[in-house]
Amino acid sequence: MKKKNILKGVLFVGIGASIYGMLATFVKMAYHDGFTTSEVTTSQFVLGLAGLLILNLIQTATTKQKLSLPSSREVRMLMLAGTSLGGTSLFYYIAVQYINVSIAIVLLMQSVWFSVVVESVLTKKLPNARKVISVIIVLLGTVLATNLINMEIELDWHGVFWGLMAAASYTLTMFTSNTIATHLPVFRKSLIMLAGGSVVVFSFLFFAQIGPMHFEGLKSLYLNFTENTEHIHPFNYSIFWTYGIILALFGTIIPPVLFNIGFPNAGLGLGSIVSSLELPVSVTMAFVLLGEKVLLIQWVGIVLILFAIVLMNLPSKKEKEVPMAELS
Repeated sequence: MKKKNILKGVLFVGIGASIYGMLATFVKMAYHDGFTTSEVTTSQFVLGLAGLLILNLIQTATTKQKLSLPSSREVRMLMLAGTSLGGTSLFYYIAVQYINVSIAIVLLMQSVWFSVVVESVLTKKLPNARKVISVIIVLLGTVLATNLINMEIELDWHGVFWGLMAAASYTLTMFTSNTIATHLPVFRKSLIMLAGGSVVVFSFLFFAQIGPMHFEGLKSLYLNFTENTEHIHPFNYSIFWTYGIILALFGTIIPPVLFNIGFPNAGLGLGSIVSSLELPVSVTMAFVLLGEKVLLIQWVGIVLILFAIVLMNLPSKKEKEVPMAELS
């Protein structure tokens, strides 16, 4: 049995989380340069698919052992699971159109307690006291991190809604990616899931930007959801060589690969704690590059959320006693 390298695992997960935390800042910068959500997500997924396809071909050509192939059922399941991957990016990027990156990432981190609820429903067991306390701390930290106690703050409900939708989709992605076709090589599995996510992204591109240009009926349907028609225009292909490469590398290629290498070594509990680095990195990037104002009370809220993640993932006494029992 292969021995775990915990330090290597922590390092890979930490780097992956930090890189992923930078993503929303670059998305916001793309918006400032006039690109649409459709163009941002499409460029990220198209170049991400191309990058993972190349990595798959290199791995297949250089490996000395035969790589596992997915069954047709596993392909369907992975593509279906991948739709939540596409949904997470799409919902998250829509959210940052309406609210600050620092608040959007806090809403995305609500997946911490969403996962507790999903786990309880699937196992039909109530969460233990420590998880309940962690959820309460996360909610308290969210109130502080979004500065809701300041009555003068104006949070666009559109951004809050899409941020919570991103958290729900991210929760689904975490559960499905850890349970479906775990025997497949990292690049191969990621490629199939990304293909599933692309279906969501390309559908949104047609519905929100390309379709309304050519079909009056679709435009009328689209205008039932929003009055904003500024982004109904021909696709701006310059997104591919301006922001697309960065978004693909930071969003769909590097972090998933590092997570898939790091988590098996670090373990799910420790890996989850280290991956929470995404939160402070994202807020710091927004503060430095976008000039977003982050108050002291918001930093206190972020620290509370990080503390709750650590508390939730610390091993219980029973889990600590298992290794000792195995040694005896």
